[in-house]
Order: sequence, then structure tokens, then C-alpha cells
Amino acid sequence: MKPLLLLFLIGFILQTAVAQTIPSGVYSWQKAAVVSKDGYEERTLLEGTTRDFNDFSVRGITLPVNYPVGPSQKLDDEIMLIVKEGELTVTLGEKTKTLGPGSVVLVMPGDAHRFENKSAQPVTYYLMRYASKEVPDLDLTRMAGHSFWIDWKDVPFKAHDKGGIRKLFDQATVMCKRFEMHVTTLNEGIWSHPPHTHRAAEILLLIENRAQESIDGRMLAAEVGDIIFLESNVPHGILNSGKGSCTYFAFQFE
Repeated sequence: MKPLLLLFLIGFILQTAVAQTIPSGVYSWQKAAVVSKDGYEERTLLEGTTRDFNDFSVRGITLPVNYPVGPSQKLDDEIMLIVKEGELTVTLGEKTKTLGPGSVVLVMPGDAHRFENKSAQPVTYYLMRYASKEVPDLDLTRMAGHSFWIDWKDVPFKAHDKGGIRKLFDQATVMCKRFEMHVTTLNEGIWSHPPHTHRAAEILLLIENRAQESIDGRMLAAEVGDIIFLESNVPHGILNSGKGSCTYFAFQFE
């Protein structure tokens, strides 16, 4: 048995033994506890298991100015990052780019990466980390180099009758049969869709104004920075309940 596959199986057994299932709901950025770790700040928004994933977490990370640069690292899990505030310098393999708010980074298991703050201000980003409950194909040489970033400034906005959309990506990854991400801008006082269900789990991340999310018949308020987690097949819909437009990331994964 390949060493990486053996490590994945051991991790799978340990995580399923102790992790708790994450309920659908709104998870507050402001109410999440802030913990200092090795010179940076971390807040845990979500942590546990879902229908399709073990060791699933979403954390907020804040790197101070002149945070010491560490070496590149490689992980067995897959990670997705969204810049919240400031400028983050990202290195994937031999390529480096500085990314601003709204930019996205997707890192495949086994790919070398490094995140740095080279700016004169703190930088904050969301970090989603996850491993599939199904043992994936861990021949990572086939997926090497498939990590990528998307600069917010390069994503076109397409207006429609409810507001508009920015499409980021829709593809399979090492840990996901399908991972789709877009950003919706929703006009004042309207629903994006009537309450509905789908097989994929979904996360919404509010980045402008406020909204209310219907989750299995309950209306829950969400503010900028909050994470809305929607498990597979849970009825849900989002309403712009603020003044003016609201904007949010929406990503489905399974």
C-alpha cells in the first residue's frame, strides 16, 4: 500500500471517530473566538464532518505586517482560500502573485504552496480545508500543478434581472467530484431563488450588505463576513433584506 494512501486511511478512521457533524446554519464572523497562534490570529467558523467530507473546516486567518516567511508546505488535504481584507502574496510551485479582496486560491493535495503578507497592513483570509470520505485517487503526480488562483480584478461581472453574477470555476478536483463557485449580486428586497434543494452541499459567504437565509423553513439573519453552511438536500433560499444590493460568494461541492 502506498504511504500516502495509508496515511489517508488512518486519518479517515481517526476523524470519523471524534468529529461532529456540522449542522446547516449561519456562522457569525463577529462572534467567533479569536485565538493567537505563533504570531497570527485564527478564528474557527466551521469544524467537523459533512455528508461527503471528513476533517472539514473553515477558519479566518489574519497575518500581521512583516509576519515571518515560512517554507513552502504540502498537505494531504485540499484547501480553498478567499482573501477577505488586505493583500496576500501567494506562491504555488514556482509562481507568485499578490492578490486582493475577493481573490480565490485552490490548492490540490501534495502541491507546494506558501502564503505571505508583504504589505504594510494586516491581511485576513478565509481558509477552507477538507478531505473526501471516499478514498480519492492519490496518484498525485497526475494532478500536480493543477492548483490555481483567481484574481478578483480579472473576473467579469455579468448583469441580469436580479442583479448580476461573477463566475469563477466549475470542475472536478482531487477531493471533489464537482466544485462550483460564483459570486452573486442581488438587488434589494428580492430572493435569489425560491427555497430549493440540491445534492451538493453549499456555502454562502456574505461580502456586501446583509441578508436572510431560509434554512429548512427557518429565517436566519446574516451579516458581512458570516458563513452560511447548507448541507446536502436541506431546503434553503436567500433574501436580500438590506438597503441596496447585497453580494455573496456561493460555492457547491460534493
